[in-house]
Amino acid sequence: MRTGHFRKPIVIQPGRIDRDRVVVSVSDAAEVLLRDWPKPTSERRLAAIRACLAVMRGEKPPRVARQAFIVAAKDARILLGDQI
Repeated sequence: MRTGHFRKPIVIQPGRIDRDRVVVSVSDAAEVLLRDWPKPTSERRLAAIRACLAVMRGEKPPRVARQAFIVAAKDARILLGDQI
């Protein structure tokens, strides 16, 4: 299983306004998508989950999951930053 770290972390705010979360790897992204996502299922969230699975299987590089996660986070309006 490949969990790949992202070159740059992604900062999101999935819940309370004072609780930012820094996502640094594909496994972090998958955990947020599966456990802490604030909105019901959307196509972008499902695409991000599929991208994380593809990386974990070794089929894609981590940047694919990172980009899909950013798109889903923007869609859910929880993205605070993706270039720390």
